[in-house]
Amino acid sequence: MIRASLLACGLTAWALGAAAQTPLQVIAQQPPGSGSDAMTRAWGECTGRLMGRPVVVQNKPGANGILAINYLKGQPADGAFAMTIGMSQMTITPYVHQQMPYDPLKDFAGVAMIGSSPLVLVVPAGAGVSKLADLEKVAKSQAGGLNFGSPGKGSPAHLLTTALTDAMHWPATHVPFVGESAGLTALMGQQIQAMTLVLNTAAPQVKAGKLVPLAIFAGQRSAVLPDVPTIAEAGGPAVLARPSWIAVVAKKGTPPEVIKALNDASNQCYSDPVYANSMDKMGVTLMRSQPADVLGFAERDIAVWKPLIDKLGLATQ
Repeated sequence: MIRASLLACGLTAWALGAAAQTPLQVIAQQPPGSGSDAMTRAWGECTGRLMGRPVVVQNKPGANGILAINYLKGQPADGAFAMTIGMSQMTITPYVHQQMPYDPLKDFAGVAMIGSSPLVLVVPAGAGVSKLADLEKVAKSQAGGLNFGSPGKGSPAHLLTTALTDAMHWPATHVPFVGESAGLTALMGQQIQAMTLVLNTAAPQVKAGKLVPLAIFAGQRSAVLPDVPTIAEAGGPAVLARPSWIAVVAKKGTPPEVIKALNDASNQCYSDPVYANSMDKMGVTLMRSQPADVLGFAERDIAVWKPLIDKLGLATQ
């Protein structure tokens, strides 16, 4: 038994040593310059520095994360690959397809939660809308209802806004864009009438007077925009107080000792002032976690989103 224990320790040390010598390939499922990419690079820089391991970020954007996920699934589960992934890809995207392109609860091993960021419903300045009741009048006064944008079908912004218009019995038309930037441009040009944005995308435009915030999809107000009511305070359903989150996963079967090392480094980054400051500027609330928490968060949100997707008939071929 002693010999077996020593052998196991030796194999663990060898595996960690081998992994430390191999660059960690971190897959980002959004393009360079996006908020998700910035968080990925900040996490990779901090964890790589703490572990003394080189980290290389690979951007694989497309199909709301499906291209990145397929790329990860095609790699060996040897500890050389990890991926940052959002609430959208873990709890919404696979369920808006009648044939699931992947199973988030079976294909991934959780590594760590990075953090969460609330989303905020905004309208363009000068549209005469300052509260949800005003937006209701817009929705019910025109053919096709409210024209609202999102970064793409299956995004948290899409589902939250759709759930809101359904709960409030507003007629509405969804206008999907390829990413937040394109939708934001259309919104400020009043080509669409409303959009749900990540807080750090919306806040600068709100402070510049170009957008008007109506509600934040969270259970409490944000220090970034303290005058903006929560969705419940604004008169919407409290169940939609569901901030977006981002996590790190690896391919199922990745050695647990490698996952533990990455998780330990991620938790240490929580106390790193440079990392914490960069995430704070992006509107991210950091989270300490264990590897199992990633799938735990996913299961919790799937229990809310999947029945809603089925109810609204959002799944397509």
